[in-house]
Amino acid sequence: MRAGVTSIVGLLIHWSKVTTFTARPARTPLAAWLLLAPLAGWLLLFVVAPTALLVVISFCERDFIGRTVYHFTWANYVRAFDPVYLTILLRSVGFAALTTAVCLLAGYPLAYFIARCGARARAYLLVLVMIPFWTSFLIRTYAWIIILAHDGLVNGLLVSARLLAEPADLLYTPGAVVLGLIHNYLPFMVLPIYASVEKLDRSLVEAATDLGAGPWRAFQSVTLPLTLPGVVGGATLVFIPAVAMFAIVTLMGGGTTELIGNTIQKQFTTGRNQPFGAALGTLLLLVFLAAFAVAGRLGKSGGRGSGLSLHR
Repeated sequence: MRAGVTSIVGLLIHWSKVTTFTARPARTPLAAWLLLAPLAGWLLLFVVAPTALLVVISFCERDFIGRTVYHFTWANYVRAFDPVYLTILLRSVGFAALTTAVCLLAGYPLAYFIARCGARARAYLLVLVMIPFWTSFLIRTYAWIIILAHDGLVNGLLVSARLLAEPADLLYTPGAVVLGLIHNYLPFMVLPIYASVEKLDRSLVEAATDLGAGPWRAFQSVTLPLTLPGVVGGATLVFIPAVAMFAIVTLMGGGTTELIGNTIQKQFTTGRNQPFGAALGTLLLLVFLAAFAVAGRLGKSGGRGSGLSLHR
């Protein structure tokens, strides 16, 4: 019986080896296409097709009741380059850049600290960073509205501590909008930087210290260049959605802060001007592509600066 089982096992092993070497080359191309097909279909249906439709509509007109008329025109782009809308676009880029900078200044030390903790503490800290993802960003935004309201927690504490004579207008201001953006996008900065710092070889930093580099010089010459891909990835994940965000701007700005996201949203809803909204959306898409191009160039040069000399 044992001999029979042994022979059967031997035949199975031999068969698996034969099929491994003979069948794999014939199945690999088909298997690769089958694995790629769902992703390609998803991208084609939910990314390529809507983007193409957006570009097509941006060259159309609208009739007197707001319906899209498929008649070619450049009027929407001429209007989009009006100084009023260019100012809104530049303001949106400025808000997104400020959000990205604050998230980087706050997120890099936090990510570095988490990556240098022990395995148990690191797991708990990562859970704390990801807890905001467990709830909707709208719920978190409404929580900030309650906190920053005229009779909210912050004003109550400041008035009780007699730091303010009367409640301040903290909500529906540009500062409130930036605060909401930072709170919602900070984890997107922390996690990519953590991934880069966690893979950083400490012996390189120790070697820089042995060669006479101080903490700042070692950070500038070794740590920062090697973790630059994480910085670039985090900055991209924060900047791009922050430019187009309209829900936080509407809820925490109260209509007093006009950015490109809520401008486009108004054109598609109350303005009933889908072609012009599509033109603004296409220009915003070009801003996204420019941001991706800059991020790609910075990411490729991420490890090149680590070879700099540590001596002046």
